Formats: sequence, C-alpha cells, structure tokens
Amino acid sequence: MTAEPSPVFPWGRFVAWLLILGALGLAVYALSAVLLPFLVGAGVAYLLDPVVDRAEKAGVPRTYGAAIATAIFFIAVGVTLTLLAPVLQTQIFGLAERLAVVIRHGIEWARPYLEEIFAQIGHADPQQLRGAGDTARQVLSFLASAAVGVLTSGIAIVNLISLLLITPVVSFYLIRDWNKVVARIDTWLPRDHASDLRGVASEIDERLAGFLRGQALVCVCLGIFYGVGLTLAGLNYGLLVGLMTGLLGFIPFVGVTVGTVTGLAIAFFQFGDWVGVAIVAGVYVAGQLLEGSVLTPNLVGDRVGLHPVWMILAILAGASLFGFTGVLLAVPIAAAIGVLLRYGLKRYLGSSLYLGRGR
Repeated sequence: MTAEPSPVFPWGRFVAWLLILGALGLAVYALSAVLLPFLVGAGVAYLLDPVVDRAEKAGVPRTYGAAIATAIFFIAVGVTLTLLAPVLQTQIFGLAERLAVVIRHGIEWARPYLEEIFAQIGHADPQQLRGAGDTARQVLSFLASAAVGVLTSGIAIVNLISLLLITPVVSFYLIRDWNKVVARIDTWLPRDHASDLRGVASEIDERLAGFLRGQALVCVCLGIFYGVGLTLAGLNYGLLVGLMTGLLGFIPFVGVTVGTVTGLAIAFFQFGDWVGVAIVAGVYVAGQLLEGSVLTPNLVGDRVGLHPVWMILAILAGASLFGFTGVLLAVPIAAAIGVLLRYGLKRYLGSSLYLGRGR
C-alpha cells in the first residue's frame, strides 16, 4: 500500500496574494493625502447601513432611506461642530499658551539645579545651559506659530472643504449600493473557498461592528460626560479636555490616561489645593465606573475580541506608515488580521502538520 503524497503548498497563489496586498499598500501610501474623505464616508456608511436596512424592511425605498439617514447624520454633526467650534477654538489656543508658559517656568525653575549638576560633573558649563534654555523657548514659540499656521493654511482649508463636500456624497452612494457591492464582491470569491471566505468575512464584520459601532457610541457618551463634568467642576479648558478624553477612548487605555493626566495637571496649577484636584479625579473615577459597568457591557459587550495591545500596536503602526489615513485603516485591518490568524491557527491545529502524518 503506497502512502498518499503530501499536499503541495500553493506557492503561486500565496505569491499572487502577497503581490496584491503589496500593490494595495503602495496605492494607499501614494493616495493617503486624498483618501481621507472617502475613508470617512465609508466609515459613516458602515455605521448607518443597519439603520437603512431596517428602514428598507419597513417599506422605505433604499434610496430615500440612504438620503434621509445621511442628511440627519451630517446635519447633526454640522450643528454640533457649529455650536462647539468657537468654544473649542478658544480653549485650544488658551491651553497651548498656558502650556508654553508652564514649560517656560519649568525650564527657569530647573535651570539652577541643572547648572549645578552639570558643573559638578564637568560636562557642561552654565553658559551652554542658558543657551539651551533660550533655544527651548524659541522652539516652543516656533511650534505654537507652526500650529496656528497649519490650522489656517490653504492645504488645511482645502482638506476641510473636501471633507465636508465629498464625505456626504460618498456616504450616500455607499449606503444606497451597499448590498449590491457586497453581492458583487461575493461573485469574485474563488468558488472552492467561497464558503470559508464568507465565514471569515462574517466574523470580521462582527468584530468591526462591535468595535466601530459600539465603541463609537461609548466614546461619544464618555466625551459628553467628561466635558460636562469637568466644566461643572470649574476646570479651565474642561470641555476640551473632556471631549479629548472621550474621543481618544477608541485607543485602549490611551484616552483615559492622557485625559486624566492632563486634567489633574491643569487642576493642580489652577486650584492650588487638593480639593479641586480631588473633584477632578472624582469625575474621572465616575466616568470609568460608568464605562465599565454600563456603557461597555451594553453597547460593546464581548463582540470585539481585539486585544488592547494589538489595537495600540495597529493604530501606532498605521499612523507611522500612512498618517491619519493609517489611523482610520488600523482598526478594520487589525480586526481582519486577528480573524485570519485565528482561522489559520484553527486549520493548523486540525492538520496533519500538528497532529502528525498518521492522523
């Protein structure tokens, strides 16, 4: 009895997929400057698609449902930004100026100690250290001027206009044609593996839905809670810090850490006593209790299945490679890679490579 030949690894198909993925990566890198409105539009379409599906089942034509959902979403976003923009702009520039003052005072406070330390070890003279302090102040002034220039530059204005004009159009057409696009992609799947690929795609969609739709609601709710809470606590720039804490919450541990440190530091310099600091700390403790006991269990649940370390790595890698476009792509790509790795591990644990050739 002759042994069956071991299956040959499909190197040709593997190389072809690598080339396709490499070409997609190069295209994203080359077009990252213009992809932002399309990626945001696709994200909005993904968020609103279930709402339009329910409306369609209730008898509303999909075109009308897509138009109504898109209009309501962007009108709500526009009204919110219009109301908040003046306050946030004032707080952003005020916080930047305050931060520059604090850093400058910190340099002045630390200079005598640093001069003494370096003089004792003989590695630097006081005059060089004074020059370093002057250079640091010049750098701070330059960064502040650069920040203002970026916010008011023509490129920023063009990107903002394109985001406002193109994103709603992209969202509407993607929502309207979502089911057609999915059906067309299904016809492109290799017939021998179509069932497996549909299962993988369904799991990726479940992970993304749990994170994007659920976590987006959690971030918005936390941003409102922290913004209102810190403002009522009397914290300077409380609305800005609170919204920043909530919106950065999609990066595990980063949002609450950055927000807490920033809020407590402002409270320490503003109030000058521990009572004000304790009140601000209480707002953050209450926010964490709200998130852990109410928001995350009810809005996200256990559908995400993405480890926080994996999410942080994916977001940082995306930002490093493709800038803000990479940040937007990091979550779906991380979810897809996580599902594919679990699928590959499951196949490996059931294969003869793991079990042995006699199994």
